[in-house]
Amino acid sequence: MRRTRVEDRTGRGESLLAERFALFAECLLTGVWIAVASLGVVTWPAAAAAGARHLRRRAAHEGGGWREFAADFRSAARRGWLVGLAGWAAAAAVWVDVQAVRAGLPGGPLVGAVGLSALIGAAVAVLRAAAVWRPGASWRSLLAGAGRRTVLDPAGSFLIVGGLAVVVCSAWIVAPLAVPVLGAVAAAAVAVEERYRHR
Repeated sequence: MRRTRVEDRTGRGESLLAERFALFAECLLTGVWIAVASLGVVTWPAAAAAGARHLRRRAAHEGGGWREFAADFRSAARRGWLVGLAGWAAAAAVWVDVQAVRAGLPGGPLVGAVGLSALIGAAVAVLRAAAVWRPGASWRSLLAGAGRRTVLDPAGSFLIVGGLAVVVCSAWIVAPLAVPVLGAVAAAAVAVEERYRHR
């Protein structure tokens, strides 16, 4: 149930500000949960799906905490680990492309740029699929729909790319900062999907 808005001297809702700050804090906490659940390496899509579902519950003022996150993670990981494995295989292929660029092979820069763009697009599609995941949903159909939305909604996709860039920059500057920022990326993916759905 939504909280009653309390007016302060400036005319703004004090509880609305507190609610938004609480949601931001929940995003940071969820980032820590996602990072811990991703320690299995191939479990990162399932961790993102559980984190996104937790944030959707929080935004809808529904109950839920670590136990619900863990239950969602277990459910998403049943097939989600295959998505994570495929993601790491794609990253390895791009790493080989980058090595070809460094070695100065003919056509290396083009192949490297195409491979890196494809990897970023795939990461965005997985995050968009994770943002709409629900228990019992098929990862295959989620990824097919997310792939279409990644192409048809470039503005939303670029917002998610921006979130990923923030994670990379945070890790570059102070590595531990990247952990809570993961929750902000999950929240961005949820917001992008909500925006697309309402369009």
